Amino acid sequence: MSIGAITPSSPSPTPARDTPPAQAAATSRPAAASPSPSSTTNLTPEALKLIDQLKARDSEVRQHEQAHLATAGGLAVSGASYTYQRGPNGVSYAIGGEVNIDTSPGGTPEETIARARTIQAAALAPAEPSGADRSVAAQAQQMETQARAELAQQQTQAATGRVQSAYGNRQQEAPTLDVYA
Repeated sequence: MSIGAITPSSPSPTPARDTPPAQAAATSRPAAASPSPSSTTNLTPEALKLIDQLKARDSEVRQHEQAHLATAGGLAVSGASYTYQRGPNGVSYAIGGEVNIDTSPGGTPEETIARARTIQAAALAPAEPSGADRSVAAQAQQMETQARAELAQQQTQAATGRVQSAYGNRQQEAPTLDVYA
């Protein structure tokens, strides 16, 4: 299951998955680098505005996904993956992303409860969780509730077993009352 919705910030050309920024560095400058004066002097004011919007979205997406990763800990299956859009200046900007989280239950109810809490925290870690983030958090809450019910059932069975072993499986005699006058 993944955390982090992919939502473009404004109507623009269809985004595509590009190579990660580390690999794209050989073909274009990273988004964080300021464009040289010669590369932006030929751009229209609309194109410059779009570049500013893409830079802002890139920063927002990277912070959002980093919040998921930082909180997910060992449940993060991999690093963040991004969807990129190439700006009018030829630079690729992240416009969406996701972090894959292991949402499987644990081996015991206690372990499942701990995992569910971590999943919830990771899903809701960003300042502004997406709809997909909230959905994952709700599923984790449901998983925790089920694990708590299973744990309560196990504890009840264990307590019943202790009571039976303490008192044995004797048949109860009807109580009698002796009255003397």
